[in-house]
Amino acid sequence: MKYAYFPGCKIAHHLPDYGTSVRSLCTALGITLVPLEFSCCGWPVRHENAVASVFSAVRNFAVAARAGLSIVTPCKCCFGNLKYAQARMASDAGLAAEVGNLLGREGLPLPDRVEVLHLLNVLDRDIGADRLRERTVRPLHGLKVACHYGCHALRPGNVTEFDDPLAPTVFERILTAVGATTVEWDLRLECCGNPLRGRDDTISDALMRKKRENARAAGADVLATGCTYCQMQFAAPSGEEKTHPAPDAILFTQLLEAALGLAPAPCAMPDGTTEAR
Repeated sequence: MKYAYFPGCKIAHHLPDYGTSVRSLCTALGITLVPLEFSCCGWPVRHENAVASVFSAVRNFAVAARAGLSIVTPCKCCFGNLKYAQARMASDAGLAAEVGNLLGREGLPLPDRVEVLHLLNVLDRDIGADRLRERTVRPLHGLKVACHYGCHALRPGNVTEFDDPLAPTVFERILTAVGATTVEWDLRLECCGNPLRGRDDTISDALMRKKRENARAAGADVLATGCTYCQMQFAAPSGEEKTHPAPDAILFTQLLEAALGLAPAPCAMPDGTTEAR
């Protein structure tokens, strides 16, 4: 299994631990990640300049197509925007022609449709729950996890094709395979508030706090994330931690690393240890 690895812009500087755990996990499972000279996914300018945003995404498709590889990303925001760009190209001939002309300036042909997957989809499709279960050496028994899906991977469902946008289960399948108990919580599909970070921090913090409190009320020990932006949001200081303790946000790849014996557990387990049982 070989994929073009699209980490996105944020991991290297803001969340290097995510990149480290992704590479460690994929190596252990036989997934080869090939680094290419990718550019931004285009999300930051999506609402300022549609052509620039779509061109940025499609340029990455051209680079991956030249290497003969599908794209895998651990960032749901990047995943969502790359899929969005594909949909825009398919539905807007004028935009596709303009983007094709811009690619031509770099000597890149307009590529055919390139497969774009989030890492969760790769683990679910290419590895599967049975293999994850077989590879687990320290099952996460007793750990109650609230799975946080992230908006950009789910909606619009006919564009992202990630999972059922109203009742997704891929996150739960992956984590229960390694022994964790996933909890039902009302706000698991709601926005984390990151899109408002820097624009209205009061509302952004309120959305984040509400989600964490809802996960706590559902009995979660930790809140698992699979998105760079969501993890950064939950790690952002809001001044409420001391008065409103809530489950810590943990990258799902770090939970899998612990279960597969690749690294210590990134959180205290229910028995009070820092090692997965």
